[in-house]
Parts: sequence; C-alpha cells; structure tokens
Amino acid sequence: MNVKEWTQQLIKPAEIEKYLINGKDFIDERSIFEDLEKYKNPDKQQVRDILKKSLDIKLLTPAETAILLNVDDAELLEEMQETALAVKKKVYDNRIVFFAPLYCSNLCVNGCVYCGFRSDNCSEKRHVLSMEEVRRETEAVIDEGHKRLIAVYGEHPQSDADYIVNSMETIYATKRDTPSGNGFNNIRRVNVNAAPMSIADLRKLWRAGIGTYQVFQETYHRERYAEVHPANTVKGDYRWRLYAMHRAMDAGIDDVATAALFGLYDWRFEVMGLIHHAHDLERQFGIGPHTISFPRMQPALGSFMSENSPYLVSDDACRHLVTVLRLAVPYAGLIVTARESADLRREIIKYGCTQTDASSKIGIGAYSAKKVQQDNADKVQFMLGDERSLDEVVRELAEDGHITSFCTAGYRCGRTGDKIMNLLGKGIEGKFCKLNAVLTFREYLNDYASPETRQWGEKLIAKELREIENTPFFTDKKLLSTFQTYYKRIASGERDLYM
Repeated sequence: MNVKEWTQQLIKPAEIEKYLINGKDFIDERSIFEDLEKYKNPDKQQVRDILKKSLDIKLLTPAETAILLNVDDAELLEEMQETALAVKKKVYDNRIVFFAPLYCSNLCVNGCVYCGFRSDNCSEKRHVLSMEEVRRETEAVIDEGHKRLIAVYGEHPQSDADYIVNSMETIYATKRDTPSGNGFNNIRRVNVNAAPMSIADLRKLWRAGIGTYQVFQETYHRERYAEVHPANTVKGDYRWRLYAMHRAMDAGIDDVATAALFGLYDWRFEVMGLIHHAHDLERQFGIGPHTISFPRMQPALGSFMSENSPYLVSDDACRHLVTVLRLAVPYAGLIVTARESADLRREIIKYGCTQTDASSKIGIGAYSAKKVQQDNADKVQFMLGDERSLDEVVRELAEDGHITSFCTAGYRCGRTGDKIMNLLGKGIEGKFCKLNAVLTFREYLNDYASPETRQWGEKLIAKELREIENTPFFTDKKLLSTFQTYYKRIASGERDLYM
C-alpha cells in the first residue's frame, strides 16, 4: 500500500459519529466565548468559593473555569497559586515524576504549518529508527537513570500501529546493568504520543502494554484548526482528532492524556477546550484525562508561524493557565516539559506540575549519538528551552524540597482508569505514590546520582522517611513495616520493589 492509499483508509467516520450528541461534538464555541465574556471582572468571594471546590478535588464547570481565567487581581492570583499548590500536595504530595521523550520517526503525511516534521519541509532530514536503533536509543536513555519514557512518532505508513508495537516491545525488552553493579535498569512504562488511530489499531497498542496514550488536539478552535492543518491531510479532519481519546477508551486504554499547543490560538479558549474535553470523557466513560500537557509553541526549522503566531503565550499567561488547569482538573497530572526554560519550569512546578522530563533529546537518533539539538537541528520537531541533564534537574528539585519519582507501581498493580481516579480524588493514591517515590529515588541515588546530587538527595530522603513514619495512614493500613523492609532491601542492592 502506497502513502496515498494508506492515508485514504485511515479515518473511520463511524468512529467519530458514535460519540456525537445529536450530530454535534462537545466543543460549543459560542458557549465558550459567552462564558469568557460573561465572567469578566469576577467577584472575589465567587473566586474563593471556587477555590474551596478545587480543594475538594472536584472537576470545575466551564463557567467556574472561565471565572478563574478572567482573574487579573494580583492578590487573587496569588491565592489561586497557593490553592493550586495545596491541591497538588493533597492529590500528589511533593513528588515529581520523571520521563524522557524518545522520538522514533519524523516522516509525516501531514502539513501542519507550525511543525518541523510537516511533509513539505525540505529542510528536515527524514529517518525512521530501525529496531536496533530503538534499542540503542533506549540504552542511552536508561543509562541516564530513567525508568519511563514517552515514545513519539510521525504519522506515516512507515511508523504505523504495527511499527509502534514493535518499538514498544523493543523498548520493554532492553535492559542495562546499573553503574553501581546492583542488578539492571530498564524502562518500566512506555507512554505513546502518536497520531489518532482506529479502535482496532489502538487495541494493538493496548495488548502491547501501552502506558498512557497522548494526543495533542493542537487547537480546539475550528477555524484556526483549519488554517494550520491543510484540508487534504489526515490531520485536517478536526473531529477525527477530537475523539482520539474516546476511541482509546473504547479500545481498553484507560490512561489517556490531553493537550493543546498553546500559541496557535487564544490561550483562554484553549484552556476552556481542555475543560470541555475532560467533561465529555467523564460523561461518556466516567473518567477524565490522567494527565494534561500545556506545551507552548517553540521555534521550528522551516516554520515562519512557529515564531510569528499572533497568539504566542507570554510567561505570565503561562503561569496563569497552569494555575487554572491545576484548579479546574484537580485530579489530573500536569506535565511541564523541556520546551520551557529552566527558570520557568522551576517556578511553575512549585504550584501545579507533577511530571517533567530531563536529559531530553528530540532529534531522531540523538541519544545514542550524544548530539545536542544544535548538532541535530534538521532532525527535530522544534527547539527545546532546557537541555540540562537528569542529574542536574533532580538536584535542583531536591534543593526545593521536591522528591523525584520514577514510580510505575500503580499501573503494574492495576491502579489505573476509574480505580486511580477514585483514589486520586480521595487523596489515597498520593500516599502510595509517596512510598514508591522514596523507593525509586533510593534506587536513583545509589545507581546514578552525582556526589553533589546524592548529598542533597540524602537530606531530602531522610525528611521523607520521618514524614512516612509519623503519618497515621501508613501504620493504620499496615503499610509501614512492608515499606521499611523494601527500603532496606533496595538500599542493600535489590531493585524494582514497589507497593
């Protein structure tokens, strides 16, 4: 099958129509604009009442979200950030989960005008990793100390669902001896960022052990979507993309991740789109997105728009939207990536984010070749803002009191989908995550940390151990003795013990 034939058979209209309500999708642009206009200049008490609802870990309504988006009072914004941090601690404690992106291909049939991978960008050098290259890239990621990654793919027949499955299997099968000599390290969870697929193809990924399935809607605004995604491409179909998460749920993948590419359209509208998306997933499947990302558009080779969009998002607006997302979807993890500068990442982690990446290389084959993005500019989708190593970022977070987590225990114990959402809402999952964060952090400190990072890490881990010992939940649930046994075993050289 050639590229044209492959492209023509991708979209399944029946797998869009089944989710529509009276022929309409869940993005009602008129109501979004009306809410954003209606709730300008919000009352302070009204805002504070909404903050109380967030603290109860309740999904906010679109109207409540619009109120928070319209806050411009400095005192209220500070209260919102303080509440966002309280919500984050209640649900996720003080841990930050780490991952690395692994770009497997940059061939693409689409023509997104802001993207370095678009099919008509002659400046981009194309390559699809062989399985041997995937293995070598995975080895390089593991050797940094990572235990989870997100594999990223262009939309092309050479990187179809079968290729994704093969690469996932290769990643899972790759093991490396640890530098300390304590057993081996491996990738314990493979998340996937790929194009929307049919339910049948998504089932292939589910059977292969996919972690979270992530699709960026890019923009929820139909007219703008049409402007930046040519109509003769697969990605030109707005609704095929809009219902990618719904199809994933029907395929058995109960951990899904939503995102908008901030900078394509007005950032307030995009936040409202994400909230409507969360509500429709809850309405149709009973669970919302496990994580939400808010990537800002960054410069991309051969793309004028990537640096000249009229909707580019300022740092202040980024701070505001992160705060609102944490409050509006309090159970969801928030992902800030190395697209952002080191300083901004450090700041917004303090009041909302739960996941981030480090030592990231987004060039095809860049990990094993040890290339920085300037050496590989013709093989990247966009330019990163923070290329620091995992060790550097872990040390900085430890200095700020955040514990690094490489935990994948919840997924392997079956705490996914509606189960994890229920536990997150009750503040219980965060308790298990705290224990597993300490166990995986102990592994990292022993196996990969530099002397300076280990010094900071030891101070932090001692504090965490004291907190665990003095938290009634762990003794009441008879978890403390098991945790302490596992911790001692890991400190003595065992690996991959979890609760």
